[in-house]
Amino acid sequence: MEQLTVAWRTMVLDRDGAADVRDLPGIAVRWADCRFAFWNCVTLTDVGADAALLERRVREAADVMRAKRRQGFLWVFEDLIAEEARAGLEQAADRAGLVHAFPGTGMAGDLAPLPEPVHPDLTFVRVSTDEHLEAYADINSRAYGFSLEDGRDGIAGSALWKQRVHAYLGLRDGVPVTCAATVEADGRLFVVLVATDPEWERRGYGEAVTRKALYEGARATGLTRATLHATVAGAPVYPRIGFRPNSPMRFFALKG
Repeated sequence: MEQLTVAWRTMVLDRDGAADVRDLPGIAVRWADCRFAFWNCVTLTDVGADAALLERRVREAADVMRAKRRQGFLWVFEDLIAEEARAGLEQAADRAGLVHAFPGTGMAGDLAPLPEPVHPDLTFVRVSTDEHLEAYADINSRAYGFSLEDGRDGIAGSALWKQRVHAYLGLRDGVPVTCAATVEADGRLFVVLVATDPEWERRGYGEAVTRKALYEGARATGLTRATLHATVAGAPVYPRIGFRPNSPMRFFALKG
């Protein structure tokens, strides 16, 4: 959760220097109000919230979301909720006007020195041009079901992504088909926006490009502790690199 609030503050302010990055009691707002929904985020920050506090925080988070122009997500780390309150999360969200969008898993790992990654099908290129940024955004859009325009609104024209984020494309026959990035966040490498074009899934491309982003991020920063938030599709991949699950997650969106 803390890694999310640190890393997303940087990403959101990169999109809009006047973005909403407030830290409220029990809630962190990281909301660019852009078309790329992952940059529109609120998360619960209380540790050990009981049922009553959970109900209140979820309602307050939904109120923040309703005040925004663009759609986004409430991210909930289940291990921060008191065990006896977890079973009531879905009902609390429903009463607040939210619907479960998809699950995830928080993961972390102390990675041994990684060998320089290779894959027989791929060549790797660091994101350094606007054309690279567009390709990176488009792969994410196709993988996660966004429109191309919405995806591009997330990173198009970003100096941060070309200079401070260790973002890599995997090219097959010169065509970008997979991507991953790492960024330094409070003494960790944070893995962000890993995606593979659906046409090229299940070939080890996502793992290979993630290893590349971690390898280059570690080489540049000296950091070997890394964290990430995995989708259902990505969760089986990361343990092969050295990550271990540490918290189930749920993402909620406003109803209708």
